Amino acid sequence: MYERKILPNLNCGLDLIGEVLYGKWKIRLLWFINEGHKRPSELQRKIPDATRRVLNIQLKELEEHELVIRKIYPVVPPKVEYSLTEFGKTLVPVITALGNWGDENEERLRKVILQRLNPENH
Repeated sequence: MYERKILPNLNCGLDLIGEVLYGKWKIRLLWFINEGHKRPSELQRKIPDATRRVLNIQLKELEEHELVIRKIYPVVPPKVEYSLTEFGKTLVPVITALGNWGDENEERLRKVILQRLNPENH
């Protein structure tokens, strides 16, 4: 398991939110759980580029940061569902605002990202 060698800087809100939301799929996981996709298999279908292992790690971190709750049902085979905590629900407007900003600046963002990825063609 990964062990952090340098302690994070937790002196301001941006550092704190970066620490909690750092991870390629965490914002999308929170969004999809909020939309009602609660089972790991549903989340995997919504984010097919992510491996199940990475999703599980990031879900565990979201759980440790008290943003999601994992409920295990006592059935065979075991059934697991995730839901947002009340604390996690407070992030929904923030994620919505980020998504809206991305939608409003879609062309520009796509252009600068593609330019960075392929500088010789631009």
